Amino acid sequence: MRAHRRHHRTTPHRTTPRTSRLLGSLLLVAAACAITTGAAPAHQTAATPLDQVIPAPASVDPGGAPYRITRSTHIRVDDSREARRVGDYLAGVLRPSTGYRLPVTSYGHGGIQLRLAKGSYGDEGYRLDSGRSGVTITARAASGLFHGVQTLRQLLPAAVEKDSVQPGPWLVAGGTIKDTPRYGWRSAMLDVSRHFFTVDEVKQYIDRVALYKYNKLHLHLSDDQGWRIAIDSWPRLATYGGSTEVGGGPGGYYTKDDYKEILRHAASRHLEVVPEIDMPGHTNAALASYAELNCDGVAPPLYTGTKVGFSSLCVGKEVTYDFVDDVVRELAALTPGRYLHIGGDEAHSTPHEDFVKFMDRVQPIVAEYGKTVVGWHQLAGANPAEGALVQYWGLDRTSDAEKAQVAEAARNGTGLILSPADRTYLDMKYNKDTPLGLSWAGYVEVQRSYDWDPAAYLPGAPASAVRGVEAPLWTETLSNPEQLEFMAFPRLPGVAELGWSPASTHDWDTYKVRLAAQAPRWEAMGIDYYRSPQVPWT
Repeated sequence: MRAHRRHHRTTPHRTTPRTSRLLGSLLLVAAACAITTGAAPAHQTAATPLDQVIPAPASVDPGGAPYRITRSTHIRVDDSREARRVGDYLAGVLRPSTGYRLPVTSYGHGGIQLRLAKGSYGDEGYRLDSGRSGVTITARAASGLFHGVQTLRQLLPAAVEKDSVQPGPWLVAGGTIKDTPRYGWRSAMLDVSRHFFTVDEVKQYIDRVALYKYNKLHLHLSDDQGWRIAIDSWPRLATYGGSTEVGGGPGGYYTKDDYKEILRHAASRHLEVVPEIDMPGHTNAALASYAELNCDGVAPPLYTGTKVGFSSLCVGKEVTYDFVDDVVRELAALTPGRYLHIGGDEAHSTPHEDFVKFMDRVQPIVAEYGKTVVGWHQLAGANPAEGALVQYWGLDRTSDAEKAQVAEAARNGTGLILSPADRTYLDMKYNKDTPLGLSWAGYVEVQRSYDWDPAAYLPGAPASAVRGVEAPLWTETLSNPEQLEFMAFPRLPGVAELGWSPASTHDWDTYKVRLAAQAPRWEAMGIDYYRSPQVPWT
């Protein structure tokens, strides 16, 4: 966290002790009056314009007097439990920095109102109306109210994010925002397999991504270096397979109660968790835990390096599908969301015909337990199940044949999630001097991460097949939350905007100005970030 220094202005003349005491008394009186009346300091700047938030809203109509949050402000909600939960969340954000009580109530008018009502908002859209008498956020569903609250946060001064009382004033510009997302899939992925992250660390990352209206958290729960979720029917997966990480650290795993706590926190931020068990490759942690999963019946040692493509489940053994069935059954029973990610990437040790056979056996298992298959885009080279989604992670330099294979699957009805590695992989170095991250996909500066259109990205794929975007954060070189944040910020908000905002709003020259204005907010939240020379930081 950056230190905040106070700058004191010196005066060219000397005051007498009596004058000094009198001046001090007057200042105390003035400060007391300001606290009592909520008067604005003389240096206060204008309220943040409605169109300066990230992601850019679909429609902005500015005008009229701003609303000012004071100690008399109430947060008024409908009688619904969903609206009250969002109201309680908002109060939890505002109370520490404002010092105000901000009671959440179902009675009265004015102040901040959260309303559930019928309208053309979709499940995630909202309308925000601000004027002298108050701010009203209206949505059809609680997720829309929550997204509207994230907009309200960004319209308030950055100091609202601090956990101690700040002077304010707390102004919200007047006008109306009407907002709905471009895509229904806006995901952030966190790899907890290469390095393990605790429940609290995952919850903190959830809070970071929620600010920018992401609605899914893709958890990469298994890989060569570690298995991170307890499976009762195969207990050594976690206790042995989860006992290390890249570099040979202690690793770790989530009990089922731990996982439920992550799910609960994600749901409170209106994120759906998409768990991933990568297979048939990226499976050394499982192979090391159970010898019978290997074709030769010999368990390999645990792995703490960073190479890929060397491991594979034994496709020809029936025990492999017993294993998959048990894992999917237990994970599906824990996970309320619709999707289960089965990986499928970099299965270099699995012959193609075996890969197709494996996916033909595994996809129906996922369906049997009520989940929809998501796989990396190599699934397009097999037989994607009806309704399955493929996640494209290729590069500009990916072969035309591989791109064409994915595009053909999209034309045949398979949905696409776009996370091109040389655009959205948050673990890629910004430049050659970045101390963290990898560079196999090239360097990914902030403009490159933002400046592309998902609808037109993959040649031959219909725009209608694109379900949305994802910002993956792999952790081969990242082992603590500060490192996660440095690689995620400032690129994470840009991917969010690609997924939420209308294509007509995408413009680097205006976006970089809005992005620069986010920096004081990140500093108030204690977020370390990369100060890209492409962004005009203030």
